[in-house]
Amino acid sequence: MSKSLRNIAEDCIDFKAFRDYLKNASGITITPNKAYLVTARIRNIMAEYQLVDLSELIKELNKNNKSLHQKVIDAMTTNETFWFRDEYPYQYFYKQLIPTWNGPDYKDSSVRVWSAACSSGQEPYSLGILCEEYKAQHGLRKRIEILATDLSSHILDRAKSGVYDKLSIGRGLSDKRLQQFFLSDCENQWTVRPEIKKYIQFRSINLLESYSSLGKFDIIFCRNVLIYFTKETKSDILIRMHRCLKPNGLLCLGSSEGLAGASSLFSMIHCKPGIIYQAK
Repeated sequence: MSKSLRNIAEDCIDFKAFRDYLKNASGITITPNKAYLVTARIRNIMAEYQLVDLSELIKELNKNNKSLHQKVIDAMTTNETFWFRDEYPYQYFYKQLIPTWNGPDYKDSSVRVWSAACSSGQEPYSLGILCEEYKAQHGLRKRIEILATDLSSHILDRAKSGVYDKLSIGRGLSDKRLQQFFLSDCENQWTVRPEIKKYIQFRSINLLESYSSLGKFDIIFCRNVLIYFTKETKSDILIRMHRCLKPNGLLCLGSSEGLAGASSLFSMIHCKPGIIYQAK
């Protein structure tokens, strides 16, 4: 076991085989210089299953060990996120989109929002908070439905619970919103209030698979996840997301992400400072 505790990835010639497995299972690309990341994230899994190196891990994964597979995927795809990250998408959502949807020219009975790769839930809950704030100020004539999806079942369970510790709460959430939209269970733990949770449904979705069952959306938030995919996979995901948008529907990417090979399908909306893309 000493080998696995020292450095699982760097000592094993099967590091490439592990990277290939992860790419095929989730689309996530791990570069050859990220052995340290793999070591840090799967160390506890290796110890739990008493596996010495990646060769043994891959053998177990190839036996279709579903529990082990899910734990590896959870460990390698879970990322921390922030409340109201980058601000401009949320300002645009509150100041431009909700008033448009709330107006007489919007004919659909409900508004549909997709928060793709929602991680621990800060993004969809941030959107739900904005909906509730707008409702308190102006009223809502339309039902707003937020679908929050992620590949990791572990992180989805955490998001569904809506429970956050002091560290998570401190990343972008104001004291005013904390007091208004969260219940304090104890000194260092807060739970999202039911009136925010009611906007959101959680569902496990692999972005490599079909989205046809999801229906059409007014806006898709797919932020800070495409950077982990190859150019070809990014393009494929964006093309399929375009098919999920209503006419003139919107796509919001991370501030460092672009449209890859799908630029002909969208036009840009400048939000000053950010950009949101509109389906052609």
